[in-house]
Amino acid sequence: MTPYAIGIDVGGTNIKLAAVTMDGMLLSQSQQRTDETEANWAERVRSAIDAVQTERGQPAGYIGLAAPGLVARDGRSIAWMQGRMESLQGLDWTAFLGATRVIPVLNDAHAALMGEAWKGATAGCRNVVMLTLGTGVGGGAIVDGRLLRGAIGRAGHVGHMSLDPDGSPDITGAPGSLEDAIGDCTLPRRSDGQFSSTADLVKAYLEGTSEAADIWLKSVKALAAGIVSLINLYDPEVVILGGGIVNAGPALFEPLQVFVDGFEWRPTGDRVRIVRAQLGEMAGAWGAAANALNVYEES
Repeated sequence: MTPYAIGIDVGGTNIKLAAVTMDGMLLSQSQQRTDETEANWAERVRSAIDAVQTERGQPAGYIGLAAPGLVARDGRSIAWMQGRMESLQGLDWTAFLGATRVIPVLNDAHAALMGEAWKGATAGCRNVVMLTLGTGVGGGAIVDGRLLRGAIGRAGHVGHMSLDPDGSPDITGAPGSLEDAIGDCTLPRRSDGQFSSTADLVKAYLEGTSEAADIWLKSVKALAAGIVSLINLYDPEVVILGGGIVNAGPALFEPLQVFVDGFEWRPTGDRVRIVRAQLGEMAGAWGAAANALNVYEES
């Protein structure tokens, strides 16, 4: 029988699952509502795994899980997730699912990066930075083939880099952060109540509204500044952009490239590619499977 792995991405809205072969061929995928406010929401994860294993006619050789928050030092649970999905905290998935092999847990943005670097937009690259642009801004970095996690799991929270020391503090206390500059969470404030979503802002921008252009291009310029800062820190081959804001398409990528061209340090003439994520909302599930398979070994 052919061994396979299951990756699960538990989010506030949906539970996403991907079953893949050891070399990364997709066998099946699914998603269902999380309904985290219900007491038995975690049982949906168990049921989703059981359904795949029944369909395959054999248990998965490896299972990995991704979720928002800071991962515990032993890699078996989420240690910190305040404000939402607090029931994730301390849930040991290996024990909960009665698994004989440890189920490693990964931060969801880290997992999205691992998925994209394994079988997505940057397959085969060993130096990659990813930014997830949505309500907030997350991300991660793989340097010389290793996912950077940090001392307590904070590595890769790129949205909380400070772009303006005199700016307002964001949810972590960072002044003038990248997340506050482009995340949907601050758009009503940044637009004085004119826009509630980036989709609405971009629509007005494309229609030629000058106020929308000022707001949008200021945000894109801030994103470019954040990206070139990450380029100088990590020296990646590629920067991946994912999340709902990338649905702006050329309205995002064209002015962004213009700003980056003006900011990026290119001592050898090489330009870092900026690409759109390919695996979409399933990237975290792919990354969770990759983590279970130790695609990126820790040294």
